[in-house]
Amino acid sequence: MVDPKAPHCPDIVYRRIQPSDLEVLEQIHGDLFPIRYESEFFHNVVNGHDIMAWGAVDRSRPGSQKDELIGFVTARIVPARESEIGDMLRYDSSRKEQMLVYILTLGVVEAYRSRGIATSLIQEVIKCASTIPTCRAVYLHVISYNDRAIHFYKKMSFKCVRRLPNFYYIGGQHYDSYLFVYYVNGGRSPCSPLEIVTTVATYVRSLFKSLAARLWKNEEKKISRWPKCKETSGLLTTQNKRVLTIESAGCQCV
Repeated sequence: MVDPKAPHCPDIVYRRIQPSDLEVLEQIHGDLFPIRYESEFFHNVVNGHDIMAWGAVDRSRPGSQKDELIGFVTARIVPARESEIGDMLRYDSSRKEQMLVYILTLGVVEAYRSRGIATSLIQEVIKCASTIPTCRAVYLHVISYNDRAIHFYKKMSFKCVRRLPNFYYIGGQHYDSYLFVYYVNGGRSPCSPLEIVTTVATYVRSLFKSLAARLWKNEEKKISRWPKCKETSGLLTTQNKRVLTIESAGCQCV
């Protein structure tokens, strides 16, 4: 089983989870999560039945422990229409049915935390999702009181797009959930009201610039047609024109 003490310079290697990881995988889940998973879930994970899973091992550990899990991530590919974020994807009728990767569980044993292992495991999921042409996003849920996980996913550039009331029911009590999304392969959310306003402002700005350029060109033509003054043999002068444009501040949409 996992030794609670990690070496100072571990040799972390990442690989796919396999059937021999079953016992340790169940133990770590039991230690880390308040939710109890059925045995069917773990068998599906280690055998790759409808679930993708990556593990982290420390090759510097002695004997058989060098291939024992010290971290893991599990995920499933789901059709966008069957997910909670199906309405948050921009629809493209020219493409095939959109798919998503849903992260089920992520965990690292305490002795190996703050070593970038969770980051590397999530990157494995994102990399895999990016190789699926029809996949548009990776998404997951985080219980509302897990501040450390919330900070972690924001740092990984996931967007918190929705709060789901009473999503979890643990120990006889309801807890809210935050929904996080990481878009891949050009996936993005539909136009929000803010995005529409920004687009309109950009169009109006371009229109005003075009009109101003035309007016200035017309004024130059008028000047070139004016006669020269006999007394000075110079061109008549005109008052300088001031061109007004509308500037719009850049906004970032979530």
